Amino acid sequence: MQWHRLAEAALELDLGPDQLAETGLEPVAAAREWKPATVALYSKVARYGGLALPRVRTPEPEPPELELRPLVELRGTDPEHVRAVVWCALALAWPAPVGMFRSLRRDQVHAGARRLVIRTDDGEWAVPGARTAWFAWETLRERYPALAASPWVLPALRRGPGLDSRIGGRLSNQALQVTFAKHAGRTARHLQATAPPSRQDAVSALAEAYRELSYDSFRRLALAAGATPVAPRGAVRAARSVARSARPVG
Repeated sequence: MQWHRLAEAALELDLGPDQLAETGLEPVAAAREWKPATVALYSKVARYGGLALPRVRTPEPEPPELELRPLVELRGTDPEHVRAVVWCALALAWPAPVGMFRSLRRDQVHAGARRLVIRTDDGEWAVPGARTAWFAWETLRERYPALAASPWVLPALRRGPGLDSRIGGRLSNQALQVTFAKHAGRTARHLQATAPPSRQDAVSALAEAYRELSYDSFRRLALAAGATPVAPRGAVRAARSVARSARPVG
């Protein structure tokens, strides 16, 4: 979907793939009045589509502190909504990169008496506050055989354009980024539709921030709020290697 939007925006300026690779996203961003976070997102989309564009760093979220709890509130039993809620609930305490969530398996999430525990090759993390969303998602999955049989925490809910795509299959990083953006946008609309008159101004500001919120920004906000960093496997192994090499011999 976002690839098609990028293509349409480029075609409006008579820019084909070759021209876009030469000019970068600056002409399109100026014409569409994209904010820095949107430019960073579409630069990733372009690279996923095969265009050799330079990397654009995702800007730090504004404001530096943001209320994230509405993103983890269950508002129904729609599978897409519940899947997004459980992702956000896990990520508040386990703010892993999107690639780690893409590969997170159900058998790596364990329900304790008061909190969930995530165990990976990199370590073990306690995840408070996510049990309600986790059990709601697990219960909902049992209604659909393909989801019940899937090993992934965040499986595909429908078939995509790829030949190997299937319900219950593993989503791509791009699909997960889109999933998060849709959830944030829907949460923004819900907040504005249900806010009392006395809270309209505050809720409108929060909803506007949600419309620009990406998972990368959500993750940095969770880290800024005190969540324990989740290191990728390579970084952990490198740290262990350095520690071993620093030990005295003999």
